[in-house]
Amino acid sequence: MGVDSGLPDFRGPEGFWRAYPPYRALGLRFEEIADPVHFAADPELAWGFYGHRLALYRSTVPHVGFGVLLKWAQRIPVRVFTSNVDGQFQRAGFPDEHVTECHGSIHFLQCTVDCGQPVWSADAVSVEVDPVTMRAAGPLPSCPECGAPARPNILMFGDLDWIADRSADQMRAHNTWLRELRASGRRLAVVELGAGTALPTVRREAERASAASGALVRINPREPDVRHGRGVSIAAPAAATLLALHELLG
Repeated sequence: MGVDSGLPDFRGPEGFWRAYPPYRALGLRFEEIADPVHFAADPELAWGFYGHRLALYRSTVPHVGFGVLLKWAQRIPVRVFTSNVDGQFQRAGFPDEHVTECHGSIHFLQCTVDCGQPVWSADAVSVEVDPVTMRAAGPLPSCPECGAPARPNILMFGDLDWIADRSADQMRAHNTWLRELRASGRRLAVVELGAGTALPTVRREAERASAASGALVRINPREPDVRHGRGVSIAAPAAATLLALHELLG
């Protein structure tokens, strides 16, 4: 979904290294830099990556496909379930209470020692990053309660310390919405956009939510296949496909 807005595609080491050449020189793949251990071992390296992404996501304008979804939301109940941590759905105009971010959000922070401080907004945070070395300059974000280093409230690779409270609240609201929709007798259609198989959280949720109806539209230029014929696959990018669907639906 974000790639059509010009955001980097992190699938595979080559795509990641094209977006961030300094990490090629270090031999670091996305899975290795997106690892919570760096916030303790080398916080300047960790915040170089996440500080750059935070600034990038703040400056990115959501593509026209987001506008299509917002137009649909004016006519029918729409809820977003996403593994993207970029906050683009809210930036496009979706209310925060209509979005479930199953892997967290870069726009929120947590304490690295879990001192009891609740997750807090990153709105006041700005991290200076050297674009050549991709290392951050101090002062780095810290916990307002205990002063320990802070990190993004994102589920990272091998992450045992992610504070999932915010995403768990969103997930409860998501499941309540699904139950109430079914109880009302309305049918659910699921439009899945760019969810890959490497991290299949969104694909599994899309299949679970559409299991009763089979009304799944999987839009994915690389991995569009739908298991057991339970849905429709479209091998195409998100923005152009959403525009085409909107024209067809009128």
